[in-house]
Amino acid sequence: MSIRKFERKAVAVPSSRLSRLAKLGGLATSITGAVAAEGARRLARGERPRLEDLLLTPANAMRAADELARMRGAAMKVGQMISMDAGDMLPPELAQIFDRLRAEAHHMPWPQLKRVLAQAWGAGWRDRFESFDIHPVAAASIGQVHRARTRDGRDLAIKVQYPGVRRSINSDVDNVASLMRVAGLVPAGTSIAPMLAEAKRQLHEEADYEREGRRLAQFGALLADRPEFRVPDLYPDLTTPSVLAMSYVEGGPVETLAAAPQAERNRAMTLLIGLLFRELFEFRLMQTDPNFANYRYAPETAQVILLDFGATRALADAFVDRYRRLLRAGLEGDRGGVRAAALEIGILSGGAPARMERALIEMFEMSLEPLRQDTPFDFGASDLAMRMRDAGMAMAEDRAHFRIPPMDTLLLQRKFGGVYMLATRLRARVDLRALIEPHL
Repeated sequence: MSIRKFERKAVAVPSSRLSRLAKLGGLATSITGAVAAEGARRLARGERPRLEDLLLTPANAMRAADELARMRGAAMKVGQMISMDAGDMLPPELAQIFDRLRAEAHHMPWPQLKRVLAQAWGAGWRDRFESFDIHPVAAASIGQVHRARTRDGRDLAIKVQYPGVRRSINSDVDNVASLMRVAGLVPAGTSIAPMLAEAKRQLHEEADYEREGRRLAQFGALLADRPEFRVPDLYPDLTTPSVLAMSYVEGGPVETLAAAPQAERNRAMTLLIGLLFRELFEFRLMQTDPNFANYRYAPETAQVILLDFGATRALADAFVDRYRRLLRAGLEGDRGGVRAAALEIGILSGGAPARMERALIEMFEMSLEPLRQDTPFDFGASDLAMRMRDAGMAMAEDRAHFRIPPMDTLLLQRKFGGVYMLATRLRARVDLRALIEPHL
């Protein structure tokens, strides 16, 4: 979670299943009513509007984004996932509205926050602190962050989970999935059951702050010999399943590097892409959430700060080895080897028609362009992202054969895509060939 000044107003989190269902039900009713009214207006003008044109409007996107931001929890998290995974598939005005879900949520008012902390630490919790800022420095989908100082002098960032998050995960995911189907965001005939099961599993893990604390400490140990990176220290004595206590680390949003000199931008992205390859091939442990807010930058020390390890996932040796074979075959131009490895991983399915196989392999080969060249790849000057988007949208049109890949593959692709988006935002130039070769 990012550490920054927070500006949105305090809004109590609906914590019971019934109140959360009512919120989503009200949202569905509101959207349905808006669709009926707009459809009637267009029919009166002699138009024959398509249902998806009535559903995917800026007004409906605004309704959905605002309600999900008020609800927080799994409902907002699923909305964030949609905005990350499908943002390029949406019209620009809709993508911009959903982008708000990745920025910041409302935060809990002080009376609700006091109750949550008393449940976690006991009634006399304030006696342990010299100061505790009741105004959060950040808020996101599952929790908000407060700055505090203990009586023994520790400067802390305290992440506090919203009430009711854990027990509402399954119902939130199911209800938001129903909204997605109503809105036509799910291709007809496509089973999203594996994705929903993974979303629930991942969200239950993210809602366990003791587990996140262990992953935080694990990454801190893995990168202890790399002073270019900074991972906050964990404080287990103040950490519970709903409260995570860590050292406060000063830094600014990584996107502010866009105004930095070219060499500084190149170095930061070289570090992050190098870390991505180490997570996959060396650590076999990956922080799979590509949200930019999980990275901060300290200009004074030139350190990249890593935050939010709730979505960390261990990768099986067999999966990593298959991915290594896939990349090696792709870089060697061995299309038969690419097909064999892609079938093993699940990127290709045995029953796909030849045209779909060919399109997927060509899209994969396109994605390797930055790794093939021996000179730094210029993310800011490349149109690769647009070509990949166009190829992906063309494949998505073949809805009869559209299949969601296995979750490990999907999460890895999502992480690669997020890092690529960040490198493009920073207009970085990175020698990716030099970064990947030691791992192949």
